[in-house]
Amino acid sequence: MTAAFVLAAPTIVHAQEGAQMPPPAVGVLELTAKSVPVVNELPGRIAATRVAEVRARVSGILLERVFEQGTLVKKDDVLYRIDPRLFKVRVASAEASLQRAQATQSNARQQLERQKNLRERNVSTGIDYDTAAVNLAQADADVALQQAALDEARINLDYTEVRAPISGIIGGALVTEGALVTADGTQNLALIQQIDPSYADFTQSAQDMMALRRAVDDGKLASPGPGQASVRLVFDDGSMYPEPGRLLFASASVDSTTGQVTLRAEFPNARRDLLPGMYVRVRIEQAVRENAVTVPQRSIIRNADGKPLVYVVKGDTAEARPIELGQALETEWVVEKGLTAGEKVVVDGAQKVQPGGKIKPEPWQPEQTAETPAQAPKQ
Repeated sequence: MTAAFVLAAPTIVHAQEGAQMPPPAVGVLELTAKSVPVVNELPGRIAATRVAEVRARVSGILLERVFEQGTLVKKDDVLYRIDPRLFKVRVASAEASLQRAQATQSNARQQLERQKNLRERNVSTGIDYDTAAVNLAQADADVALQQAALDEARINLDYTEVRAPISGIIGGALVTEGALVTADGTQNLALIQQIDPSYADFTQSAQDMMALRRAVDDGKLASPGPGQASVRLVFDDGSMYPEPGRLLFASASVDSTTGQVTLRAEFPNARRDLLPGMYVRVRIEQAVRENAVTVPQRSIIRNADGKPLVYVVKGDTAEARPIELGQALETEWVVEKGLTAGEKVVVDGAQKVQPGGKIKPEPWQPEQTAETPAQAPKQ
């Protein structure tokens, strides 16, 4: 039995050597040229669109804090009340002074009318008439002066109710009831920040910005139209802020210490998810690359030096071709050099391919297209 196994063994080995494995089935994608955005992700921070310090406009003792700290207040809402008694007295005094001036004015007007009648009958001299006219003019001025004093007293009385200068989120109270506040001091009673909408201030290297502008000027890139640049926010955990923003401006100067240019975008913030000082990443579309060729990221393989290459389909064979990659776009890479539109590359099954080996190409479909119907019932 041992001799028979030894003899049979060469025959079995010879049969295995003569057999050929079928070519591996691979998913193949035909490349097309398309317009892709040139997107940069830059560091930034959230800032309030308006900031107002709440200050007293008259001096006095605080009687009451009306607002709730950390809540939304509207413009002209009462925030504090200052003791109004002294200011009410001043209003009453100004009203009395105005009434006295008005009485003097009425008497001067009557005297002028009397002198006018006497003059017409040639009973009074012109000097008496002129004196009565001057007295009336002075009385009119006194009435105007006392009216202004009354208006000022009423305004100061109204200022005893400290109101919100803008609408926004008010922070903590910086003074308490019973404190003396002054109109000519620098004491801040509270801080209000308007955060809907909110600003995102971010920076970019001046060198990178100039390189983009030169590429646009040379025709390598196209500039998005006014108001068409896409701006999105990315949080620290990688999640995306759902509301898109709009680019407002780029500063006209470069920071001499950092070499950075400051840009600002505006985002709606109705839910108040964006808070001033929050660190974010701003993803901004600054240009458009026309007729760009992209490949799925899963089609990229690396050689021993770590350089990228893909398998390009030639009939029923595949050849390895080194390429130069550019910007990453979600699940794709922009190809700078090495591929042209119309060529076919292996996306799925590249690990089964040998350079120059036979393959069985099949149209490749993105995974999400095939998986979505199967996953839909799972909720």
